[in-house]
Amino acid sequence: MKYKGTLIVVKDCRRALRFYQDMFGLRLKRDNDGNMELTDRIYLQEARYWETFTGKDVIPKSNLSELYFEEADIEGFVKRLETLYPETEYVNRLMTHSWGQKVVRFYDPDGNLIEVGTPV
Repeated sequence: MKYKGTLIVVKDCRRALRFYQDMFGLRLKRDNDGNMELTDRIYLQEARYWETFTGKDVIPKSNLSELYFEEADIEGFVKRLETLYPETEYVNRLMTHSWGQKVVRFYDPDGNLIEVGTPV
């Protein structure tokens, strides 16, 4: 068995792709009509498919998992996020943990939780 990546549910793959390109530099590897494979083993699936396949409603901001990224220039990242996506909803704005790592947590446009921290 081989782990292939993490799938997140989105309303619109094109909109989500723009967000992940703008903020994380991810690129499209494959587009299968509402199902996309991005670089770094991230997969996008539109909610209409997810709900059909699972028979379950999508629950944005469920806080059951998060995507975690590291960025040395976290202040620059936060400034880019605030400039490009001013409507972003934050779980916590830029803060420093007791062990010295700076982190910011927020929701992507579809309510998926993201954490960006400085390298540890």
